[in-house]
Amino acid sequence: MEVSSLPISASQRGKLISAGYTSLSSLSSVSSSDLACDLKISESEAVEIIKVASKASRLSWSDNGTNSIISGAHNAWDMLHEEESMTRITTSCADLDNILGGGINCKEVTEIGGVPGIGKTQLGIQLAVNVQIPLEFGGLGGKAIYIDTEGSFMVERALQIAEACVEDMSEYNRFLRNDFQACQVKMQPTDILENIFYFRVCSYTEQIALINYLDKFMSEHKDVKIVIIDSITFHFRQDFDDMALRTRVLSGLALKLMKLAKDFSLAVVLLNQVTTKYTEGSFQLTLALGDSWSHSCTNRVILYWNGNERYAYIDKSPSLRSASASYSVTHRGIRNSTSNVKRVKMM
Repeated sequence: MEVSSLPISASQRGKLISAGYTSLSSLSSVSSSDLACDLKISESEAVEIIKVASKASRLSWSDNGTNSIISGAHNAWDMLHEEESMTRITTSCADLDNILGGGINCKEVTEIGGVPGIGKTQLGIQLAVNVQIPLEFGGLGGKAIYIDTEGSFMVERALQIAEACVEDMSEYNRFLRNDFQACQVKMQPTDILENIFYFRVCSYTEQIALINYLDKFMSEHKDVKIVIIDSITFHFRQDFDDMALRTRVLSGLALKLMKLAKDFSLAVVLLNQVTTKYTEGSFQLTLALGDSWSHSCTNRVILYWNGNERYAYIDKSPSLRSASASYSVTHRGIRNSTSNVKRVKMM
């Protein structure tokens, strides 16, 4: 049960969500004094909120607690079959797809991080386009949600990549015509743009509220197959002084996104920035938000420069081995790397 359904005032619900208390379980172990401090309310108000949450939790448990445990069991054989049939979204780079096991996995949260100019946003836009490739061309035929926290999404670039995607499908169609009945390419670049739901968020409170709203949005748009957040980091690096509170809020968001990925069989892609970390007597680049955040995603992919070439490295995954692959960012989008790639400033 979510705190948004608690019978308390709207301002109290807003303060709870902003402080990272999005579910009843998050209120189960907090003291009234800590809650009062986090929400900047009186302790008597905090005591009352905890009482209401405790009562709602008991009612929820008595209504469906036992049944949810029993129905939650799966056997390992079914789980293996489900994993083998899991759908993936191509990155349009065969080498990158290869180390990812075929592409970005649905039902999982994948974090992609790297230095500025390495192509994170380009890859995010590419995935928002590629998720729409029709089933007959080996795609998912889905739609995309793009959450932009930095203002880096470029609709002109999305149109370029969409045009290239339609051209690639047409080329594939001509290739098939030699031996098989070809599939007609009905999709147009403008159709692809219409199927990208774009949200611009300007603060961490907006970001929290939107992620909590996604449940309802995707219940009404079941054809959404990917959620991209570009970037998960920005507002949490700018607006937070209390690191313990930040960690708790981010942990709650990560759990929410993992649940969305599982419940709606979609891919969640979180783009991340880099920061410096002092290790063994020197400063080194590392992905932002600290060590605790690194455990919040199913897969972690790090993008980096090797000379003049871009590379992707599988840093963490329960099912993929650590491996690297080169890729390039072209006017057509993400593609296989070529030997004459030069380092240029990308859009």
